[in-house]
Amino acid sequence: MADIVLKGITWNHSRGITPLMAAAQRFTEQHPGIEIQWHKRSLQQFADFPIEQLTEQYDLLIIDHPWVGTAAATKCVLALDEYLSAEYLTDQLANSVGPSHASYNYGGHQWALAIDAATPVASYRKDLFAAANAKLPQTWEEVIELAKVGKVAVPAIPIDLLMNFYTFCIAQGGTPFESQEEIIPSATGKAALQMMNELYSNVDRSMFNKNPIAVAELMSQTDDYWYCPFAYGYSNYSRIGYAKQLLEYGMPVRYNEKPLRTTIGGTGLSVSAFSKHKQEAVAFAEMVCSPSYQTNGYIYNEGQPGYLKAWTNDLNNQLTHHFFKNTLPAMEHGFLRPRYHGYLHFQDEAGAYVQEYLLGKQTDENKVLEKMNRLYIASIEKNRIKIPA
Repeated sequence: MADIVLKGITWNHSRGITPLMAAAQRFTEQHPGIEIQWHKRSLQQFADFPIEQLTEQYDLLIIDHPWVGTAAATKCVLALDEYLSAEYLTDQLANSVGPSHASYNYGGHQWALAIDAATPVASYRKDLFAAANAKLPQTWEEVIELAKVGKVAVPAIPIDLLMNFYTFCIAQGGTPFESQEEIIPSATGKAALQMMNELYSNVDRSMFNKNPIAVAELMSQTDDYWYCPFAYGYSNYSRIGYAKQLLEYGMPVRYNEKPLRTTIGGTGLSVSAFSKHKQEAVAFAEMVCSPSYQTNGYIYNEGQPGYLKAWTNDLNNQLTHHFFKNTLPAMEHGFLRPRYHGYLHFQDEAGAYVQEYLLGKQTDENKVLEKMNRLYIASIEKNRIKIPA
């Protein structure tokens, strides 16, 4: 029986659980007497359940970067810059995939390590396009034409619609959250919603119940859909043998001659401030996010690393049909969500208003934006803080 048992919580997908279980086994081999038990929850629970409540039950937590404002306010996870060397953290920053590493730095402290990196990118069935002698979409207009003939799948549950709403606001020339009075100027927000409706009115209604994993499974298990214009990328589906059919990944299409700029996701690894074995938990975090493990063991066990050299590694790109090199520009130019303590109150609810509109339950864009703005202002006022510069 182990002298020390650490418990961790992650999300329920091979990308989320398998590399951590492999790392836990290797860590135990290197540190006899320490056992790490990983538990998992659904992707929706990962987005919805307050992480601060989990810090009393788990030593290691996989988190989403918008939560770090809450981490800074509650101090329920460790400031890792107080435990890890400056040299280690400098290397992590230098090898950040896009803004991944910086996204977990808030209020002058590093609340998590970027263990995983992702942003919405395009995915497609190369074999189906080839069989039909069809061209891969390169522009927004071509995506709409493909959707009209029923060949486009796209996740449309509330959280993904909200992430894509940010993308379409940017496509219309605005940047969300620049004001504390409204998410986006009304004219820009209306144009973004109308642009979204162009697509979502032409896809099967079942998409409104699907997250990125469900869409990837659908596209790789059936021949019904050829193309997804944007969903959080999962390199697993670009590996031979993982699913029935291979998905390939690339950049989102152009709109007004510019690639769509998508909303950064990925995950970070935090250590609970309530852990009885803080040093051991930090040592595991340091190991699993290290250059050697991220570039080798992590990716070979179904992981999607947060370390840049793992993304540019030739062998890793051969393994994934160039998933990493083909989608890295999207990561480098991705939109970073707010991280203030209270933002998640907005994120948890706002996507439902976008979905109501796209389902035709609410046809007035102004009313959609009004509801979102009220929720946004409440998310700020609730915590009596201002958005950091």
